[in-house]
This record gives sequence, structure tokens and C-alpha cells, in this order.
Amino acid sequence: MRSTTRPETGTTPLEQAVRAEIAAAERPDRPVRRWLRGIRRRIDRHPRLRFAYRIGVGVLGGVIAVAGLALVPLPGPGWLVVFLGLAILGTEFAWARRLAAWVKRMLDRFWAWWKARRAARAA
Repeated sequence: MRSTTRPETGTTPLEQAVRAEIAAAERPDRPVRRWLRGIRRRIDRHPRLRFAYRIGVGVLGGVIAVAGLALVPLPGPGWLVVFLGLAILGTEFAWARRLAAWVKRMLDRFWAWWKARRAARAA
């Protein structure tokens, strides 16, 4: 099944739908986000709990990211697991947010290059 690219945007309808869903899920007024912000405020009021939370997030995100790297050479969702680990780390650490944003930009550039390459081969 081939998807058609819209000339005015350079994206397929599927890409546009996925981007719209991501934008809708990231809205700060969603009930789950409000609930999580409340939990986070309670954690921030207690320094020891905040320290334990940061350690827990670091260990969990690190283990998931390393497990994803171990899965990369195997068939399956290796890179997806790595990005999940970075997303978990990014909830607490600024360096992980910056790294995830950089990786996202690089993937977007790669995707644009890949589409241009496929279009050139088809022509």
C-alpha cells in the first residue's frame, strides 16, 4: 500500500495524523498530566523522597536504555526501547531531555533524506 505525499507539506496523511496525535497527547491540560503534576508536587515537598525518586528514575531509565542497546542487533524494537529509556530519564534529568531532542531531530533529518532517496530512485 503506497501513501501519497501531499506536495504542499511534503508529508503523507499518515505522518500528519501521527503528528496530530502526538501533539494532542502532549497537551498539559489532560487529566493524566494534571494527576502526575500533583504527585510530582508531593514528591518535591520532601527532600529525601525527591532524592530517592531521582535515583529510582535514573536506575529504571538507565536499565531500560541499556537493555534497548543490547536489543539493537536483534530483530525487534531495540531502538524503541532505547528511546523509552531516554524518555524516562528525561522526566528527571535535563541532559537526557536534550539528548532525546537531538536524537529526534536527527531521526527527522534521516527520514527526510530517506524519502528523498526513495523518490530519486523511483524517478
